[in-house]
Amino acid sequence: MMKREVFKVEGGKIVRQRKSCPKCGDGVFLANHKDRLSCGKCGYTEFIAKKPDA
Repeated sequence: MMKREVFKVEGGKIVRQRKSCPKCGDGVFLANHKDRLSCGKCGYTEFIAKKPDA
């Protein structure tokens, strides 16, 4: 993971691109998978809800 994938500069301020792990705290980011977000440190997982078909 490159720093440019995690942070972005907007208007002179640093903005985080990814969600932080609620268990581990700031500085530990959740990995983006196809169907979930997961923490590689503690194993915390959030599943992404599927969109209903039209």
